[in-house]
Amino acid sequence: MTVLTNDPRAFADEALAGFAAAHAEDIRTVHGGVVRASATPPGQVALVIGGGTGHYPAFAGWVGPGFAHGAACGHVFASPSASQICSVARAADNGGGVILGFGNYAGDNLHFGQAAEQLSAEGMDVRTLAVTDDIASGPPDDTAPRRGIAGDFSVLKILGGAAEAGLGIDAAVRAGRRANAATRSLGLAFGGCTLPGADRPLFTVPAGRMSVGLGIHGEPGIAELPLPTADRAADLLVDTILAERAVASAGVGGSDRVAPLLNGLGATKYEELYVVHRRVAERLAAEGLTVVAPVVGEQITSLGMAGLSLTLTFLDDELEALWTAPAATAAFRRGALMPRPPRTDDLTTVHRVPPVVPGGPGSRALGARLAEALLTVRDTVVAHEARLGDLDAVAGDGDHGIGMRRGAEAAAAAAREAVALGAGAGTVLAHAGAAWSERAGGTSGALWGAALTSFGAVLGDHDGVTAGSGGGSAGHGIGRAGRDVGMAERDGARLTRAVRAAVDAVLRIGGARPGDKTLVDAAVPFADRLEAALPTAGFAAAWAQAARAAGEAAEATAAIAARLGRARTHGVRGLGSPDPGAISFALIVAALTPGSSSAPNAPNAPNAPKEKR
Repeated sequence: MTVLTNDPRAFADEALAGFAAAHAEDIRTVHGGVVRASATPPGQVALVIGGGTGHYPAFAGWVGPGFAHGAACGHVFASPSASQICSVARAADNGGGVILGFGNYAGDNLHFGQAAEQLSAEGMDVRTLAVTDDIASGPPDDTAPRRGIAGDFSVLKILGGAAEAGLGIDAAVRAGRRANAATRSLGLAFGGCTLPGADRPLFTVPAGRMSVGLGIHGEPGIAELPLPTADRAADLLVDTILAERAVASAGVGGSDRVAPLLNGLGATKYEELYVVHRRVAERLAAEGLTVVAPVVGEQITSLGMAGLSLTLTFLDDELEALWTAPAATAAFRRGALMPRPPRTDDLTTVHRVPPVVPGGPGSRALGARLAEALLTVRDTVVAHEARLGDLDAVAGDGDHGIGMRRGAEAAAAAAREAVALGAGAGTVLAHAGAAWSERAGGTSGALWGAALTSFGAVLGDHDGVTAGSGGGSAGHGIGRAGRDVGMAERDGARLTRAVRAAVDAVLRIGGARPGDKTLVDAAVPFADRLEAALPTAGFAAAWAQAARAAGEAAEATAAIAARLGRARTHGVRGLGSPDPGAISFALIVAALTPGSSSAPNAPNAPNAPKEKR
């Protein structure tokens, strides 16, 4: 039971503030999380890890020399936002590139993926690694969908060791991926955890029973068994994990060396863990396995959950050296490292938003017109907020309209601020994307943030649009950024490439495909039609055709049962109603059509999906 709280909504922030006050010699706070208090050697790869609050010492407790360089900290059991991750990564980077490490959950994949897109657009060398150690959440022949549970510690410790050893980013990522492929975990729960402010646990386990295959966010296990003795619990964990021994050890040459982690989940005490570890060590030796530097204790918890998990990582010479290498963090210390000088740079604001890159004259002018386009986006979303919320309420939680409004308003304001600072087009959209993601939150916030960032990355900060074919128009948005100045053919092609990059970012980060009933069902037809029509129709006409295709495709999602996204858990409940993400996309590109006479506040504007009567 989580008893000691103030405002439950402030629990994560207050916990992080207290941790920082207790460990000022180890970490310093930045927007979104913490970084090392000590200086990092120039050119060293930086490991930035993260996830939700509620798993202490993961993730902030693992920040320090020999382990992570920074940790992004979300709300309880929730991924940090992309802007939080970016803030921590900017503060952690010291010229060697950044590896983003996290557990394989949908929210973490989305937000860390968006952060990687943003940071890459800023010129940072960024890689991602999602830990997939939980054998209960996917079959042995397809480990990609598996969750990251306590194996996060083992894989990320090896990654941190690789960075400390001076490996370049490619070699460090290879070591981390090999460690992940060689790591397996299984957990047992005897009772569920309670969220701050809640009066009951997320799940319960009947007396005399245990749950097998639990998650670390309060998810119950996949099976229930009678509560065993400590030795029988150890046998179950060892036998189930070693059933995958051949596959797990294949990438390390069939090694017989193994690094165990026996992890407590919050309420199971250390003496109990040691009783179990005694049997685990006996069983591993009987299986011919050599135990290397075992870890017993709480490393990745689930608030006050009663339970434990066993993680085994098979080792070769390289992974063993990285596993046993020294580390000095607030929650985990091994061996000895030379003292490091403290950081002396200002961490209060400098890392919060993308840096403002001064643009060339043409790019500054384009950035100003794109800021105007975002005002059109904002006004369009505001005009349709109620409808978008109603559509989302059919098979979701009804917050799509308000989330889109928050994101669009924040993006428009951030773009104006960037323009005032002399930013080029790429930086204007990078700031807009970061603001949209942070303010809107959720899936749509991450996807629209990534789309704007990727669009801007293609445009860059140096070139504007040049004079060429096309006529004047009183159109909105993209029309103001193109046709009003006379869109040359190559400029239309560049904007079209930017559209494709934005759609590709949504596909890559969100994982959806056409037919899943998401915004992708409108975005992909839009990009496809724009590319197909551009060579013969010119940019303005091609955009108009693409906007109509997006509107038709968005309305057609009414006939689709959701397979992904906000409505997937309701399946056929959403049949007959179009997807709100697809509709909002179609409304926006219709309002941005060059030469469009659609007013953003006209519900049935030409080229926009029609309101249902």
